[in-house]
Amino acid sequence: MTPYEIIYKKRNGEALDPEEIGWFVAGYTAGRIPDYQAAALLMAVFLKGMDFAETTALALAMMNSGRVFDLSEIPGTKVDKHSTGGVGDKVSIILAPIVAAAGVPVPMVSGRGLGHTGGTLDKLESIPGFRTGLSFEEFRRILARTGLAMMGQTADMAPADKKLYALRDVTATVDCIPLIAASIMSKKLAEGTDGLVLDVKTGSGAFMRTLDDSRKLAETMAAIGKGLGKRMRAVITDMSQPLGRAVGNALEIEECVECLRGGGPDDLMAVTYRLGAEMLVMGERANDLESGERILRQIVSSGQGLEKFREMVSAQGGDPKVADDPKKIMAQAKFAINLKAGKGGYVNYMDTREIGMAGVGLGCGRLGMEDRVDPAVGFVFNCRIGDKVEARQELVTVLANDQGLGEHTGQRLAEAIVIGREKPAIPELILEAI
Repeated sequence: MTPYEIIYKKRNGEALDPEEIGWFVAGYTAGRIPDYQAAALLMAVFLKGMDFAETTALALAMMNSGRVFDLSEIPGTKVDKHSTGGVGDKVSIILAPIVAAAGVPVPMVSGRGLGHTGGTLDKLESIPGFRTGLSFEEFRRILARTGLAMMGQTADMAPADKKLYALRDVTATVDCIPLIAASIMSKKLAEGTDGLVLDVKTGSGAFMRTLDDSRKLAETMAAIGKGLGKRMRAVITDMSQPLGRAVGNALEIEECVECLRGGGPDDLMAVTYRLGAEMLVMGERANDLESGERILRQIVSSGQGLEKFREMVSAQGGDPKVADDPKKIMAQAKFAINLKAGKGGYVNYMDTREIGMAGVGLGCGRLGMEDRVDPAVGFVFNCRIGDKVEARQELVTVLANDQGLGEHTGQRLAEAIVIGREKPAIPELILEAI
C-alpha cells in the first residue's frame, strides 16, 4: 500500500477501503505522508466524492488518531448539541444549562469563530475568568458535579482532523459534504457522549446555503452516528438573518442572560426550546417534544436555568456575577453608532455572511489564528426580515472601540440589509428534522 496508489484510486472515482483510509490518515498524522500527497487526496475526494462507508471510515480514522473520552462513570444518557455555525448563534450557552437542569448531562466540546461565524468559546471567554482550556480530568470532574461542562478541543482529541482541516483550509477543499461530515463527527464521536443533536443551518449566513445541501449534510452526519451506535437527531434551522438581536461576544452573553431570565428574542428561544426538547427526549427525561419544551419553559421561568448557568460559570473559574448584571463585569465598547434606514419600506433580505464578516472586521472574530478578539464590540439589530421600516429609523446599533472602524462597519451593514417596497415572505425558522 502506498500513498500514490490510494490517490490514483480515488482520482479514478473508485471507493477506498476502510483499511486504505485508516492507513493514509495514520501516516499523515504521524508525518510519514507529506502535505502534497494529502492535498492531492483531499482534492480527489472533493472532485470525486465519497460514499457513506468511506465517509464513516474517515470519521473513525480521525477519531482514533487521538484520545477518545470515556464518560461511562457519569450516570445518565450524556447528550451534546452541535451547530454547523451561524451569525448570532448563541444557543449552546442557553441550552446547556436548561437541559442540564432538567437532568440530562451535557458534555459540550465547542469551537472558536470560523470564517464569518461566531465561536462559543470566544463568547464564554468574554466572561472574566472563564476557562475553556480544561484537561479531560477537569472536564469530567465538573460534568459530574454540575451536570454540564463546556470546553475547547484538547490537543490529543482527533489530531488528524486538526491537521487535515488546516490543509483543507489552504487547498480550497473545505466545502465538501463528506469531508465536513467526517470532520465534525470525528470530534463528536471522540467526546464519549451517548447522543448528539445536530443544528444544521441553511441560508445566507450558513456554510451550506441551500436546503438541499443542508439536508445532505444532516443526513450524512446522522447516519454516521447511528451506524456507530449513537443516538442522533438533526434539525435544519434557518440562518438567513442573525439569530436573536445581538452579534458579538460580550453582547451575546448579555442576551443569553436575558433569555435565562425569561426574556430574550422569540426566534432565539424557539430554536433553543426545540433543540433542548430533542435532547430531553434523547436523554429519556421527556416522552415527546411537546412535554420536553414544557419542562424547559418551566426551568427558565423558575430561575433554575439561570442558577445552573451561574453554577457552570463558577465551576469553570468565571465571575458568577455575570448572571446578575453582565454589563457591570463585562467589557463595554466606547462608541455606539446607529445605522438608520436610507428609505422606508420592508426589510427584504439580509446578507448574513457579509454581516458576519463585518463583525470579524470589527473585532468580533479572527481573520488569522494570531488575531485577538475584542469581546466588547458587535451589533444589536432592531429589525428582522419582513419588518416595515420608516426612513431614518434605526436598524442596527454598532458598538465599537474605534469610531472610524465602527462607522465603516455601519456602511458595510447598510449594504447587507436590503429594503424594498413589497413585504417579503417571512423565513421559516425550523425547517426539517431528520
